[in-house]
Amino acid sequence: MSAQARTIICLLRNDLRLHDNEVFHWAQGNAEHIVPLYCFDPRHNLGTSIYNLPRIGPFRLRFLLDSVKDLRNALIKKGSTLVVRRGNPEDVVADLIRTLPSVSAVVLHEEVASEERAVEQAVKDVCAQMKVKVHTCWGSTLYHRDDLPFPHLVRLPDVYTQFRKAVEAQSRVRPLISSPDQVRPLPPGLEEGAVPTLEDLGQTEPVADPRSAFPCNGGESQALARLKHYFWDTDAVASYKETRNGLLGIDYSTKFAPWLALGCISPRYIYHQIRQYESQRTANQSTYWVIFELLWRDYFKFVGVKYGNRLFHIKGLQDKSVPWKKDMALYNAWKEGRTGVPFVDANMRELAMTGFMSNRGRQNVASFLTKDLGLDWRMGAEWFEYLLVDHDVCSNYGNWLYSAGLGNDPRENRKFNMIKQGLDYDGDGDYVRRWLPELQGIGGGDVHTPWTLSASALAHAQVTLGSSYPAPVVMAPEWSRHTGRRAACNDSGPSARGKKGPSHTPKQHGDRGIDFYFSKSKNV
Repeated sequence: MSAQARTIICLLRNDLRLHDNEVFHWAQGNAEHIVPLYCFDPRHNLGTSIYNLPRIGPFRLRFLLDSVKDLRNALIKKGSTLVVRRGNPEDVVADLIRTLPSVSAVVLHEEVASEERAVEQAVKDVCAQMKVKVHTCWGSTLYHRDDLPFPHLVRLPDVYTQFRKAVEAQSRVRPLISSPDQVRPLPPGLEEGAVPTLEDLGQTEPVADPRSAFPCNGGESQALARLKHYFWDTDAVASYKETRNGLLGIDYSTKFAPWLALGCISPRYIYHQIRQYESQRTANQSTYWVIFELLWRDYFKFVGVKYGNRLFHIKGLQDKSVPWKKDMALYNAWKEGRTGVPFVDANMRELAMTGFMSNRGRQNVASFLTKDLGLDWRMGAEWFEYLLVDHDVCSNYGNWLYSAGLGNDPRENRKFNMIKQGLDYDGDGDYVRRWLPELQGIGGGDVHTPWTLSASALAHAQVTLGSSYPAPVVMAPEWSRHTGRRAACNDSGPSARGKKGPSHTPKQHGDRGIDFYFSKSKNV
């Protein structure tokens, strides 16, 4: 083969898979050599834009490293490997073009947020200077951008239901792109490069917590195994609508979001597997609900395209001024699970210890930060960006705007009642006691309101408010309406005995893409 045989660089970012990947498909048909490239961009180690929090924490970084290693293993099996470099992608690409004079093109998936688009533009500028073609694809959403029933995304509806109904009626999901049997080899002599460790990237290996509801590893092979387990091995998908508001265990929801965030699994693959499951086993509200939530994920992506950096502005999409507080004592209490409100604290400690939190928990802690504490919603969004293993820029910031009353939400002043929510979804208190062992001695639903217990009851439980567990940093008047119904609610929430919380419809606030709610990175 000629030393000048055409070479294409496949710049991979949040598309770490071989199945349904147009980048590989296009490169396979247009080159003799392919360079699958992943760059660890040092800009990802910078602080967040407003509060200078760390950008990517150990849980998400561990999941990313797993996913990069998994893709390299998959490529090796197909006659190639993943080239890994540390540096700005545009600089790495320029260096490869200089090193490999046969490079004819660079291909990559387009993304939405400004930081990612800035990288794309920098790569295009470098390639233009070096007279190398750039080919871009769109592949992060269930419905392709070009197939939407809106001539331009500036006309995207500002209400999800209008978007969903138009898309379901007028658009179709494209067929899958098959995985290549073999991937064209690297150019001779190109070194693959080492995958860095967490320590190389300035992080410490996170400790695995046996209580985690997401004890999973990153990578395409793990994502496909999870789908097989949840759909075909256990039929858990058939009861998803009834269990999706759970708090304990791995199978109350699909848990696809972390793999979707890095592109280890294609939303189209999930969709076509759902359709196959419906034709071979059963079709019901639960199977539809997974598609419903994939559509929510799509919607937030397209909202990000429509509104750009307004997604990150303090006034949000509605350009509304709110006198947000920036009280660091309250913020630190929220971050560390020390608010004195057990349902909030349990969820925040689960997030800190595992990098994961249920959708039900996310909605509640976001409401508590913005509505009960009155803190700048961006403080919460940036903390989630740091910790969540499934962080997706558009879903995270879009949903924080929603919780703050500044996003795509026709309802005003939505506020969650922390006590009612705790009793509805953790009526026995099992979830709270799992993450707040200092409250282990308080039985049943009483654990949600320890401040209402008598001195003797607290002494018997070995709880001292203000010492062993904080007194509440704030008291909402609506909480008192539910402190008297604890006994009645002890059987209403999901618990270790398999009880389920109340069911909702798409019109209710609990269903904004439940499994993919709040789920990479941004800058303003």
